[in-house]
Amino acid sequence: MILPPEAHDLVQVLALHFTNPTYQRFSTLLVGALVTTGRRTVANLLRTLRHLAPGHRTDYQRVL
Repeated sequence: MILPPEAHDLVQVLALHFTNPTYQRFSTLLVGALVTTGRRTVANLLRTLRHLAPGHRTDYQRVL
């Protein structure tokens, strides 16, 4: 997942505290939160990202 350059430093600090799969899901949800309008629930974030978020929706809900 491609993050905006401005967010890269902050997210890299957070990446140290996640396993690699969790970090990938976290960054996907972060990008979804940036581009989603309206309520930013996990379901809405995944609906916005559709095919960019592989795996089951519960994998992403467990991140939070």
